Amino acid sequence: MDAKITNPPKTTGSMTNIHDRATLTIPAAIEPSPPPTGRPRVGDAVYAPQTARFDDSARALTEDEMRRAAPSIFAARPHASRSERFRAIPTIEVLRGLEQEGLFAVGARQSGSRDASKTDYTRHMIRLRRLDNARQYRVGDTVCEIILKNANDGTTAYELMAGLFRIRCLNSLVAQIATVESIKVRHSGDALTKVIDGTYRVLKQAEDVLAAPRDWSRIALSSDAKAALAASAHVLRFGDAEGKVATPIKPAQLLTPRRADDRADDLWTVMNVVQENVMRGGLSARAPATIDQHGDWRRGRMVTTRAINNIDQDVKLNKALWVLGERMAGLLGLAA
Repeated sequence: MDAKITNPPKTTGSMTNIHDRATLTIPAAIEPSPPPTGRPRVGDAVYAPQTARFDDSARALTEDEMRRAAPSIFAARPHASRSERFRAIPTIEVLRGLEQEGLFAVGARQSGSRDASKTDYTRHMIRLRRLDNARQYRVGDTVCEIILKNANDGTTAYELMAGLFRIRCLNSLVAQIATVESIKVRHSGDALTKVIDGTYRVLKQAEDVLAAPRDWSRIALSSDAKAALAASAHVLRFGDAEGKVATPIKPAQLLTPRRADDRADDLWTVMNVVQENVMRGGLSARAPATIDQHGDWRRGRMVTTRAINNIDQDVKLNKALWVLGERMAGLLGLAA
C-alpha cells in the first residue's frame, strides 16, 4: 500500500485506454460464454485461497479463474432486456486497466439469477489489492483493498469502493472492517469516462483511509460509549425502515469478542468486534414466551443470526458501520 497513485502513460490496458478499447469492435474473447462447470455457489468465499495469500506466493486470479467464478465479468454488451440508452460497462476492461495501476483481482463472486438468460450479465463483485511481495504481513494487520461491483443486466450500477480488511491468517482469511470511499456510475451517457475519472479518486482515498487504524486505536471507549456504539449498530443490522427492532438479539451481544486479541477498549478494536458480529452472524437468543389462543404458555423459539451474503446488503452495512465509526471518533475528539 506504499505505492503512490500516479496517472499512467497511455499504454494498452491502462485506465486511460479503457474507453478506446471498449468502444472498438467487441472481440470474441470477452463475449459471454456458456456457463462453465464447477462454478462456485453464490455463498462461497469471495477469496480464492491459492491466490490471495499474504506471503510471497500471492498472485492475481487469471482470466480463466475469473470466468469460472463469475462469468458475468466478461459481458461486453448489455442483456437483451436493456434499452438502446443502456451503456454496457465491460468489467474485464476495467480490471485490465486497474492492473496497470498495480491493482490485481484476488477474489470474485457473482449473484444468482432467476432468469437463466441473465447468468452471463448479472451482478458480480471483485476484490482487488496491490500484490506487494516485499511487504511482511502479520496476522492483525490492516490492508486496503478495492471492491468493484457491476452488472450489465440492469440490476445494479457500476460501483468502485475502497474497503479496509484485517488479516485473520496469512493464507488469505480476512475480515472486512469497512467500506469507505466509493463512486457509482449509471449505465447511461458517457459512462466509461465517468468510470475512469471516478476510479482515480477512489484509488487516492484508498491510501488515505489507512490512517484510521492508527488514529482510532488511540481512542479509549467507556462502557457507555461502547453501549451506544452497539445500540446504533444493532439498529443498522436489525431495524426496519422506521428503525424498529423485533429481534431477541441484544445490542450487548455485538460487543462479544470472538478471539482473545480483540479484548480491548479502543475504538478500532471495538469497531472490529461489532462489525464482525454484524456481518458474520452466529449470534443466538431466545424469543420471548407467548400465550396461545387457548391460554397455554409457549416457550419462545431460539433465533440465530445469519451471515450477510447478499452483495448489496454487505456493501450497505459496511458503509453505514464506517460512518458510525467516523462519527464516534468525531464525538470523542479525533475524526479519522
